[in-house]
Amino acid sequence: MDDYSAWVGRSETRADVATAAPLAGLAALLDHDTTAAPDIVPPLGHWLYFLPTAPQSMMGADGHPRRDGSGLLPPVPLPRRMWAGGRIEFLSPIAVGAALTRLTTIDAIKPKRGASGDLLFVTLRHDIAADGVAAIREEQDIVFREPAPATPATAPAIAIEAEAADAVRSISPGPMLLFRYSALTFNAHRIHYDRDYARDVEGYAGLVVHGPLIATLLMDHFLRTAPRASPRHFSFRAEAPLIDGAPVDLCLAHDGDAARLWARDAAGRRTMRADVA
Repeated sequence: MDDYSAWVGRSETRADVATAAPLAGLAALLDHDTTAAPDIVPPLGHWLYFLPTAPQSMMGADGHPRRDGSGLLPPVPLPRRMWAGGRIEFLSPIAVGAALTRLTTIDAIKPKRGASGDLLFVTLRHDIAADGVAAIREEQDIVFREPAPATPATAPAIAIEAEAADAVRSISPGPMLLFRYSALTFNAHRIHYDRDYARDVEGYAGLVVHGPLIATLLMDHFLRTAPRASPRHFSFRAEAPLIDGAPVDLCLAHDGDAARLWARDAAGRRTMRADVA
């Protein structure tokens, strides 16, 4: 694999405004009341800003902007991309209407060899300010993977011991939910809406639920159980793809003032874990 160490430290700065419209869309997506406009961007609501705006002519076959070396990310030849996880510090509230700036820096690039072949992990650091005041510090982990094998390997059946949860909420993510979130985040990755592409090209069993959507649903589950909470830290890690068309359990276990969260698919497998404090 090529050496991308020279890309570490590269950065870009973008500007945006914390408008109310996408927050209303998110509230509708999460089945909340949309009649009262919020004064503050909710936790993880910052993902609705600084959206990718690559020209249509610069889009790749997978629905992401082409990685040709002209942007922030290196020209990685590995075709499959996944948001693997992240760590977020909420430093100060973001008022609706605030002027936003985001400095994004490539913090680390690490090649690895896994069971599915070569992997390249890229960690981005995002420093977001609202009206000039530091608001969010985030580390985002992206993984690039080799093409899907012609005949995907079947994972062996394993016995799964259910984790004890204090609160469980079940949902059934389907194409409509995935499409609405893709629209909210201007995400054109085809694994979220093109079933034939997801199955035949990237090797998934169906449409893939967005990693940040699962994280948002877990955060929402926490806030439903603790509506007065003001989270300061949130971390999450994807452990397996979550495929549409079957129920998923959003699980929460209290840990003092903090909580452990996880998403559990219909087979009982944990597909994402998260911690909030």
